[in-house]
Amino acid sequence: ALAIRRCRRQPQDLYPLMTTPPVLPIAPDDIDAARKRIAPFVSVTPIMTSQVLDERFGVALHFKCENFQKIGAFKARGAHNAVFSLTDAEASRGVITHSSGNHAAALALAARNRGIPAYVVMPSNSSPAKIASVRRLGGIITFCEPATAAREATAEAVRAKTGAALVHPFDDPRVIAGQGTCAREFLEQVPTLDGLYAPLGGGGLLAGTAIAARENQPRLRVFGIEPAGADDGFRSFQTGQRQPQPHPHTIADGLRTAVGEVNFLILRSLVSDIFTVEEASIVAAMRLIWEVLKIVVEPSSAVVLAALLEGKRPADCRRLGLILSGGNVDLDALPWMVKA
Repeated sequence: ALAIRRCRRQPQDLYPLMTTPPVLPIAPDDIDAARKRIAPFVSVTPIMTSQVLDERFGVALHFKCENFQKIGAFKARGAHNAVFSLTDAEASRGVITHSSGNHAAALALAARNRGIPAYVVMPSNSSPAKIASVRRLGGIITFCEPATAAREATAEAVRAKTGAALVHPFDDPRVIAGQGTCAREFLEQVPTLDGLYAPLGGGGLLAGTAIAARENQPRLRVFGIEPAGADDGFRSFQTGQRQPQPHPHTIADGLRTAVGEVNFLILRSLVSDIFTVEEASIVAAMRLIWEVLKIVVEPSSAVVLAALLEGKRPADCRRLGLILSGGNVDLDALPWMVKA
């Protein structure tokens, strides 16, 4: 009941001392512009459905398959929008970012498409498959300790040395606008949704999704899903203040980052609720998607179905959209292959 009450909040309930809601840093027009800008470089990804899963969960499910996107993840959208938003002077010395993998590969691809170098700071515990992807695309990798502070400090050092333009993996209006094109596309493909689930890490996808949903379908409720071992978004949403988690622990490596400042402002205003899911549920959901939908997804994608495995759904949401954010996994170390 609490979740359902929260998902019906209006902006004035979130900001009771304000006469008007806060001005958001991204507008629907920014998403429209991003969509035109990145169209030559990204794919329109398909929607999948399953009668088996609909019957199991008692709701009509629609899966937006960003695992079929360029570089195997939605990150291609935001990276291309950011890179192609740069002036020639800004792009002349390349771009720099820090990322556990998918944004790193996406930036490397976008930079290659523009003909500029991409410098990428990656945590030392990044997935081998994602490291290999960045290298295949020509990204110049510098490794760092697996902590947000180390990532940011190393990226700043590389930026100072190279003069490259920083493209933050999520806390960047250009990136958020690019990620919002996923939901804009989704809601054109399936205009009858009453709820939409998106993974929550840094918040770029969820923030962009919320803005696109407000424009396309104002009554549509948007929910963020994140691992319980990396629940800074959930705690921040509950308290109204960002609560960074310095040492997140989850198999969903793409969701270990803390929610960004720009992103959090948007989430507070437009997202209905945030649910957390346990590690066992993430693994079970990932395997269920592989077995039933017959597609490859990574743990970060599986959190959206994990929420349903844990029964986290408002009772009046009957047509749910679930964004499968990516499909980059180490095939030699699938989670259900690991022995206890």
